[in-house]
Amino acid sequence: MEYFAGLDVSMEETHVCVVDRDGAVIHQGKAASTPADIEQELAKAPACRRIVFETGRMAPMLFHGLAAYGLPVVCVESRQASQALKSLSTHKTDRNDARGLAHLARTGFFKPVHVKSLPAHAVRSLILARKKLVGQRVTLENQIRGLAVVFGVRLPRALSPAFIEQALRSSEGIAGLSAAMRGLIGARAAVLAAVAAIDADIKKMVRASDACRRLMTIPGVGQLTALAFTAAVDDPERFRRSRDVGPYLGLVPRRYQSGEVDYTGSISKCGDRRVRTLLYEAANVMLTRCRRPLKLKDWALAIAQRSTMRKARIALARRLAIIMHAMLRQGTEFKPA
Repeated sequence: MEYFAGLDVSMEETHVCVVDRDGAVIHQGKAASTPADIEQELAKAPACRRIVFETGRMAPMLFHGLAAYGLPVVCVESRQASQALKSLSTHKTDRNDARGLAHLARTGFFKPVHVKSLPAHAVRSLILARKKLVGQRVTLENQIRGLAVVFGVRLPRALSPAFIEQALRSSEGIAGLSAAMRGLIGARAAVLAAVAAIDADIKKMVRASDACRRLMTIPGVGQLTALAFTAAVDDPERFRRSRDVGPYLGLVPRRYQSGEVDYTGSISKCGDRRVRTLLYEAANVMLTRCRRPLKLKDWALAIAQRSTMRKARIALARRLAIIMHAMLRQGTEFKPA
């Protein structure tokens, strides 16, 4: 007899349900949301052919932790699982969700997703932390600029040394404004130091990665873009074709077809938003700053002449994703034609 398990995961507890091939419930229970505790709870039931749980914040840790115990875990798309669970039970409870996931494991009616490695998630965390810190720096600089404008002072570009000097000079002799300026400038300096530390770590990672150095041979692709793309792809072999990377990153038009209605809209914007933004920026750099002749650039400029520059950047970003994936899989450098 074959057995299947469903795990409904939350931050504190995970509900476990095991069913047989006929759908009869063999075991139900709950355990702390750690791989060791879940493995002990599953050991109370017969060995399962398939163990299913949904994507979420806890998914990477649980997937790799349970796989280390030799358990046949499968992570499924949460949006699809949510629609299926609605039809399996009237009342939404953690216990019912675990049983519904066990039935999905039994029937095979689910869409498995690739769970990235923990090192890839660590790189992604570093890139997201840098983005958040840069956003905080811009917020602080805008606040400093806004306070100075009230007193008739228009500050220069924030990254120039004159920005801080002029901001401090404008607040001299004004008790409240001086304290506010010094506090904001001190916070900005701390944020800049944190960004510099992250940039140093990124530079070390890129130097140690042959894949990143190969990707950086493409005009417009810098350290951040190369590192973010390798972390997003994780395993190049999981994509059967390089063309599949575009839809994965949300760089293809969204389509809706029903009967006589056939509508093609803007790009789907699914997947990693940060990687999609970096590829768009790399495409813009290639189109506007790269002076050497490139057939890839000429191809995108021809699109811009027929349509718009924005669509040309999106098309070039999608083509860059295809090329970069092929380079990762084949281990080659960029060859401008």
